[in-house]
Amino acid sequence: MNGKMKAKPLLYYRTKEEIEAYRKKPAIEKLRWLEAQMEFFYKAMPKKAKEIRDRLKRGKL
Repeated sequence: MNGKMKAKPLLYYRTKEEIEAYRKKPAIEKLRWLEAQMEFFYKAMPKKAKEIRDRLKRGKL
């Protein structure tokens, strides 16, 4: 993106019904979903970001 373009904000919307359905799910199901998201984001990360994240996890940064 060049300096003339403005990035649009990423919007994420859920209905009250969707939020309530999520609240009713067992904690283990929510944690599995979160773990899957973290794995996906890690695979999509640039190499430099992975290195920084890994150093943070090891307490080296």
